[in-house]
Amino acid sequence: MISQFKPAWWMTNRHVQTIMPRFFRPFHNTSYELEQLDTPDGDFIELAWSLPHNETAPLAVVLHGLEGNINSFYAKGMMKALKKQGYAVVLMHFRNCSTEVNRLPRAYHSGDTADLAFFIDYLRQQYPNRPIMAVGFSLGGNVLAKYLGEERETCPLSAAAVVSAPYDLSSSSDVIRKSLGKIYQKYLLDRMKKSMQRKLPQIKQQIPITTDQLMEIDDLLEFDNQLTAPLHGFENAHDYYRKASAMPYLKDIAIPTLIIHAKDDPMLSIKAVPSRQDVSEHVTLCVSEKGGHVGFISGNNPFKPIFWLEQVVPSYFSQHVFNKASNQL
Repeated sequence: MISQFKPAWWMTNRHVQTIMPRFFRPFHNTSYELEQLDTPDGDFIELAWSLPHNETAPLAVVLHGLEGNINSFYAKGMMKALKKQGYAVVLMHFRNCSTEVNRLPRAYHSGDTADLAFFIDYLRQQYPNRPIMAVGFSLGGNVLAKYLGEERETCPLSAAAVVSAPYDLSSSSDVIRKSLGKIYQKYLLDRMKKSMQRKLPQIKQQIPITTDQLMEIDDLLEFDNQLTAPLHGFENAHDYYRKASAMPYLKDIAIPTLIIHAKDDPMLSIKAVPSRQDVSEHVTLCVSEKGGHVGFISGNNPFKPIFWLEQVVPSYFSQHVFNKASNQL
């Protein structure tokens, strides 16, 4: 049974829930080791393995959000929480979110499930007797949810958790472009442009764009039109949003999956809030009135905030790991 999220009395505002958590843990670190895993197309994905690695523990995969990485507060926190609960934890960096620039022009996008499928198959081959879980945040959550729906009954994961995912990309893009005086859009675009700038030599092989033209982009839709869509085989941004949204795949999920979402999420459209009719019987839907975007901070003491996600997700995973182990006895 999942406990209903109740925001801290001093953090009921959706923007505060979204923005403040990153400032609670300025020195919050987790020990990790980086590994490059070569991909079938001649590129690589970078993995961050939590240390020390437990060679017999269940595996937990963490997927970050748009322009996130191992240093994202929610990723570090979740990795540490899962590690504490006895999991061997690995974060998969999406292409071009790694420490080194990727080799190919392509980067990553909200519906790009190929690398995730490749990586999970790799883990299954390397560790055939260990259960595998996965948790995805925001963009990483959309990727994970879409992957679960694509895999259906053949999905090798034992359980999954999806947090604050933009299941309806078009309407959620519209919200980001307007929310909080366009501050969220500027924050994301600045990171996206910086990320793309470092691989312009590769991008120019496919798209004729200069550094000045890249830096002049000031709208998320324009960025997706000029870069995300053409780099990844979509006609335009709207074609990308339509084909990459995970909402149509939620009914096909066939493994235990926890979906966590807040109705007051300031970075996502209300159309991105899944209902019981949108999901399969295998999905536990945990939609709260408040929580912001990847926030979900509770507790009574402002000096000791409770990161609710770090309690609920490991607990959910453990239920299914031990249930599965018991059933196999």
